[in-house]
Amino acid sequence: MAEARKVLTLNAISARGLARLPEHYVVGGDVAEPDAILVRSANMHDMEIPASVQAIGRAGAGTNNIPVKRLSERGVPVFNAPGANANAVKELVIAGMLMGARNLVPALRFAEELSGTDEDIHKATEAGKKQFAGFELPGRTLGVIGLGAIGSQVAEAAIRLGMNVVGFDPAITVDAAWRLPSQVRRAESVEDVLRQADFVTLHVPLVDATRHLVNAQRLGIMRPGAVLLNFAREGVVDNAAVVEALDAGKLHAYICDFPANALKGHAGVVALPHLGASTGEAEENCAVMVAEQVVDFLENGNIRNSVNFPTVGMARESAYRIAIANANVPNMVGQISSVLAAAGINIHNMVNKSKGDMAYTLVDVDTSVAGAVLQQLASIDGVLAVRYLPQ
Repeated sequence: MAEARKVLTLNAISARGLARLPEHYVVGGDVAEPDAILVRSANMHDMEIPASVQAIGRAGAGTNNIPVKRLSERGVPVFNAPGANANAVKELVIAGMLMGARNLVPALRFAEELSGTDEDIHKATEAGKKQFAGFELPGRTLGVIGLGAIGSQVAEAAIRLGMNVVGFDPAITVDAAWRLPSQVRRAESVEDVLRQADFVTLHVPLVDATRHLVNAQRLGIMRPGAVLLNFAREGVVDNAAVVEALDAGKLHAYICDFPANALKGHAGVVALPHLGASTGEAEENCAVMVAEQVVDFLENGNIRNSVNFPTVGMARESAYRIAIANANVPNMVGQISSVLAAAGINIHNMVNKSKGDMAYTLVDVDTSVAGAVLQQLASIDGVLAVRYLPQ
């Protein structure tokens, strides 16, 4: 009988995603000693994560709510679902561009405040609508900073709307480059994008290098009357600098997904309540993707879409598999091979890959592995976690 693994859910996870977990798994919000945790937005930084946890699955793209570094030190991969919510965010970005171009939110506020008879409202409407005159998207230039799954979809949608698109991503992957429409002009820097664009949309993770990526200095080189859109993360934009740019007439509008006191009440700001991935379809897609990845890791040791571990996949050619997470240091593969050879265990197949400070090894062997051998592997200096995965 298959092992009854346990999965703790910290948020309401889509039923369609949970259905991808095998029937013998124990799943719920009060599971003790779980093998894995599925999470959406719950803050895990102050959480005491049980020693039994072997994987974290984030049903979304960002992992700022997860202590990734601490988990890496334990040899625990953190999975996410890049691209699963891309269409939902893309649609909201397009809506944001239209809100900025056509002054829809100020116009709505104006209409809601009208009073009197219908005739009074009609007269006031005709007299006041000129102040909300906007502009159309065709022929305008959209600058996309971050050309991953979301950025590339936004670029494609903008091209179909008749816009010119310029993009920048210093760490674009081969897969992302293949997805990118050929009409996207490649910029050489963030500044290069800002100088050319009538609209700028951000699609980067929040890390030290991207915190306040758009600041006062960079706002200063944007085209007068440009619209800035941020559906990535709050911290990539300096809110105080944005307000100053709006007040000075440098920036036409700031459309974002992150309300804040610094932005509240400003006529040039549209701050939505973090709606980027808030569609039923996106929540299902994220949950399905991350559930499948966690199961594949628990059962087979394969790693896809981990933010802290390399991508490693190996087809099963033996009933006996060992998965080893270790620090990325020299001679690790040699030491692993030596332990197995000393125990008379033949290696059938092996793959080893690294990502930054982390490395990961899958080993298929021809015979079963005794607990003492697994303990020897775990005692190698630099090994963080060892898992035995007999089929």
